[in-house]
Amino acid sequence: MSHLVNKGSIWICAFFCLLDLSCGQVVYSVTEEVNTGTIVGNIAKDLKLNTEELESRMFQIVSGSKKKFFETNLRTGDLFVSERLDREELCMSNQKCSLNLEAIVHHPLSMYGFQVNLLDINDNAPYFPTEECILNITEAAFEGDRFSLPLAHDADVGINSVRSYKLSANDAFSLDVQRGDQSVSAELVLRKPLDREKQSVLQLVLTAVDGGKPPKSGTLQITVNVMDVNDNTPVFSKHFYKVSVLENVAYGTHVIALHATDLDEGTNSYIDYSLVEHGKAHAADVFAVHPVTGEVTVIGEVDYEENSAVEIRVQATDRGVPSRSAQCKVLVEVIDVNDNVPEITMTSVVREIQEDAKPGTVVALITVTDKDAGGAGQVNCFIMKNIPFKLHSAYKNYYSLVVEGPLDRENITQYNITITAADEGTPPLSSISSVTVHICDVNDNAPKFPEPSLNVYVKENTPAGEFLAAVHAHDPDINSNAQVSYSMIESTREKTPLTTFINLNPITGELYSLQSFNYEEIKMLQFQIQASDSGVPPLTSNLKVNLFVQDENDNSPMILAPYADPNSVNTESIPFSAEAGYFVAKIRAIDADAGYNALLSYHIIEPKRTDLFQIGTSSGEMRTKRRMNDNDLKTHPLIIKVSDSGERSLSTTVSIEVVVEKTDDMLTPLKHKPLKKERFPEINLYLLIAIASVSVMFLSSIIIASTCHNRHGVLSRYCAPVITRSDGSWTYSKSTQECDVYFSSDTLKSDIVVLPKQFSAAEAELISVNEGDSFTRTQTLPNAEEVRDIPGISCCLGHP
Repeated sequence: MSHLVNKGSIWICAFFCLLDLSCGQVVYSVTEEVNTGTIVGNIAKDLKLNTEELESRMFQIVSGSKKKFFETNLRTGDLFVSERLDREELCMSNQKCSLNLEAIVHHPLSMYGFQVNLLDINDNAPYFPTEECILNITEAAFEGDRFSLPLAHDADVGINSVRSYKLSANDAFSLDVQRGDQSVSAELVLRKPLDREKQSVLQLVLTAVDGGKPPKSGTLQITVNVMDVNDNTPVFSKHFYKVSVLENVAYGTHVIALHATDLDEGTNSYIDYSLVEHGKAHAADVFAVHPVTGEVTVIGEVDYEENSAVEIRVQATDRGVPSRSAQCKVLVEVIDVNDNVPEITMTSVVREIQEDAKPGTVVALITVTDKDAGGAGQVNCFIMKNIPFKLHSAYKNYYSLVVEGPLDRENITQYNITITAADEGTPPLSSISSVTVHICDVNDNAPKFPEPSLNVYVKENTPAGEFLAAVHAHDPDINSNAQVSYSMIESTREKTPLTTFINLNPITGELYSLQSFNYEEIKMLQFQIQASDSGVPPLTSNLKVNLFVQDENDNSPMILAPYADPNSVNTESIPFSAEAGYFVAKIRAIDADAGYNALLSYHIIEPKRTDLFQIGTSSGEMRTKRRMNDNDLKTHPLIIKVSDSGERSLSTTVSIEVVVEKTDDMLTPLKHKPLKKERFPEINLYLLIAIASVSVMFLSSIIIASTCHNRHGVLSRYCAPVITRSDGSWTYSKSTQECDVYFSSDTLKSDIVVLPKQFSAAEAELISVNEGDSFTRTQTLPNAEEVRDIPGISCCLGHP
């Protein structure tokens, strides 16, 4: 018999192999539980591999399992079973059991897939889940009543599985087996009423038989207990109950106590309570009923938002055999409490907004929801105060966040807006949500200079290309709106273009000279620098620049008439009888520079260390030191040097020849001989009138000054003119102003200083005065301290 089975298996295997080879994949079939070493097929031939190369190409079978169920004879190429094959272990109850394997060869590396189907044999008998089935059937059961029986299981499949059931012989029950496409059921059918008094227990045997050859079977012992009649059903006081409970109540909270009664006596009257599932498993998760007392309690979370009402079905079952039961409904209404915070949802959020955004511009749309009911679900939404934003309520629980006031990025670059939603529950619950709004810059700020004006100082004769100053304007905007460029604004009143003097770097704001400045030609330049940003449209601001040219000592003193002509012979005569201190001549010189550079001093340099003549260092008056004697020369050639007080002093010399004349006239001995009338070249009538006018004004000043300070003081009055220079001559051009006049007291000839009350370097005038002579400006003083240091000046700035 086994020989026929093995032969049939071989033909089946061959058939499947030919079928799968025709489809392109090698498939083998083998019966489970075959002996190890059983040959399945020649895999080398089926894969068209050379048998002689199997070993050299390292042929091997890969199954993906720890157990190696199949191996290959590398000499013959035969595939044989190497481990026990149990279809039920490998494939459980699957109808088809297949093992997908791979064959690998090297040099070159190749992989071949093939399949081995395991064929079932009848090696398992049917079995029941339990060895005994107990049925409690009341004696009041009706003929034809059915009672379900457990089914048998068989690990085999197909024809080897359970095929039929048999019930042991009896006259009370019959067996009804029903088979469907996907299910099988077995029931006991009551053939006639039971009589407990005749037979209280019936013993039956149910046998399950499979379809194997030979068939195998399994048995189930059935015990039927004939029970006394329980003919009364429990009854609840109501069919429907309605109660209320707060959500989130504590576990164990009492809900309701149910009670049912049974008119039976004894065991048939004892009642057990239980929950009945009716498609809503939620009730059993939240509520429980005590099986004896019928009390319903809370065992889970009661959530109004999940279920506002829960229906419970409670069953009361008596302990009769068979038991009888009744059901009632309990509707548990959940009372809402404020246990949910409002939820804020923001959409269409604009996180960047320009600072010139108009009021009403929408920043975000906001929706607020609350799962609670009643007042606990009513939500109010608001934002912080003192920010240029507000919430606009569109309709219930819908808001828009809009711009309310002006925005200024330079003041605040961003706003962190907190939105608060609070419900009206007791106590109220709230939630917050934040949105950050960045303020984008617009060109609303013009560049700004630190000061409205700038004073720049440059020395004259400074070479071209000299750095003068750097201007900087700050723009509180950002990016291109803060990129500042600089330009100069030309003045239409200037004859010479400003760009010929100064170059302005438009990026850095640095000022450089384009030429060397001459103080004597240009003392000050005034112009404006405009700062412009790169916004659209650009904004500008102006800076007034005062460029002061500082004097340098680059001009030598110039001798004035009557000794100004270098080609003429300067000759002065004095009498032989002249006393010491006799006035010989007065040297007048001017310097085109200013300040110390124009402060002049006079010295006799030839002959050196003369003991006959002396000259006033600051006045230029030359006088005799002593009386003449017979040993003195009759002609004295003198060289007078006029030097300025600059840091690098410049000088000019003039030659004067003093001739001593003898006369018989007796000179009256005087300490101070009257001033010798000096020779002047012919002048026109207009100059004489001007000199006369100045002399009268000067005499008036002397009279007033001598009255105030007895020739040692300060005369403060309104001076009509202050002497200024114009083309080398000296005129009176300044308007009347309050001045201080200072005098020396050493001689009748003196220098004075005229200082305006509002003293400045440009307005200090040093004027030389001779008795009966006109004003002659000698130098311009730079400041008060220098005035105090001038020899021959007795006081200054109102102090004696």
